[in-house]
Order: sequence, then structure tokens, then C-alpha cells
Amino acid sequence: QVQLVESGGGLVEAGGSLRLSCVAVGSAFSIDRMGWYRQAPGKQRELVAVISSGGEITSADSVKGRFTISRDIVKKTVSVQRNGLKPGDTAVYYCHAGVRTVTWVYMEYWGKGTLVTVSS
Repeated sequence: QVQLVESGGGLVEAGGSLRLSCVAVGSAFSIDRMGWYRQAPGKQRELVAVISSGGEITSADSVKGRFTISRDIVKKTVSVQRNGLKPGDTAVYYCHAGVRTVTWVYMEYWGKGTLVTVSS
């Protein structure tokens, strides 16, 4: 069993910055991919950015140039530094991890979500 613990949400003015972090807690697993999704009020959950075990990054066009994702393989953490925040970035941000068990079974986990509100 893997638990994802998120931190760093809150209220920020437009143009400001926030850093979200997530740590995967548990035993006997390795990270295959890890990243962030978000869900704005009345909208579907969407990709923000994810990073694979090989370091490949996939990110939404809407955040390119403003959001930077990074990871620590040993500590099993992923962070996203978000600059130039806009009111449209207001959403609940969810940490996501795809992991491999010791028997190489792929499993996915979600964090509980952290609210980010960007005021205009």
C-alpha cells in the first residue's frame, strides 16, 4: 500500500508563485511515474505535469513555461514550482503516482488533493 502526502496549497494573488510537493510513503515499491493533475470547479480532472522514472516530462500546454516539475528518486518525492499563476489555475491539485511492486505489478495511487486559489 502506498500513500501520497501532498503539501503546499493555499491562496495566492495572480502573478504569484507556489510550490506543491508530494511524497510517496510505503514499502516495497518503486516509482514508475509521478506527477500532478488538477480539477477546477465544474471541470474534469486534467494533467498538469508528470515525470517518468527515466526523467521524461509530459506537461499541459497551458502550464509550459510557468510550471516546473522536479523529483527526488531516493526520497520518492515530486514537486512542481508554479510561477506566474493565473485565476484560471485555481483548482484542487492531486498528486498521482504509478508504482511497481516487487513482483513488477503496476499500480496507481492518488493523493487527497490540495486546494490552490489564485485571486485576481
